[in-house]
Amino acid sequence: MSQAQRIRVLYEEEAIARRNEEMAKAIAAVSPPDLLVVAVLKGSFMFVADLIRAMHRAGMTPQVEFVHLSSYRAATISSGQVEILRDVQSDVRGREVLLVDDILESGRTLAFAKDLLAARGAKKVSSVVLLEKPGKRAVNIQAEYVGFDCPDYFVVGYGMDVAHSYRQLPYVGVIETADQAGLPGI
Repeated sequence: MSQAQRIRVLYEEEAIARRNEEMAKAIAAVSPPDLLVVAVLKGSFMFVADLIRAMHRAGMTPQVEFVHLSSYRAATISSGQVEILRDVQSDVRGREVLLVDDILESGRTLAFAKDLLAARGAKKVSSVVLLEKPGKRAVNIQAEYVGFDCPDYFVVGYGMDVAHSYRQLPYVGVIETADQAGLPGI
């Protein structure tokens, strides 16, 4: 991060941890203990790690899989086309599946993943997202579990990046430059 930039925290580490515990309890109340959790990489890796530990504390024994989907590549705006970069290895036929994604914005990636798993015979596919930007939806999809409603910012941290930077931050924030600090909407 250059001297002219700083990160303004939107969601603190402690608030994220509390919300993960709440969502894990809600998921445990309506799901089989051995629910198949499918994390959408790369942005959800920190979220899914914390969420499945919270699910364990809620009495679950989730199984974990990964799918790497992208509609962004190196850009900060979705291309509108979802690509499978790494596919799920497990057979989902007859299983209840929980898709875990970092952010629900246009909805294209989550809708693509839900349709893909349903077409492969999943008994039920539900979803949990850390952040939701409801005003940005391009397809009709809702997540069953939402961590936080997010303002229309490009966010980083807690697994989310810009050009592979900032994933390591334990919180979610927005990058501010010196000329943007204090401006409305930033």
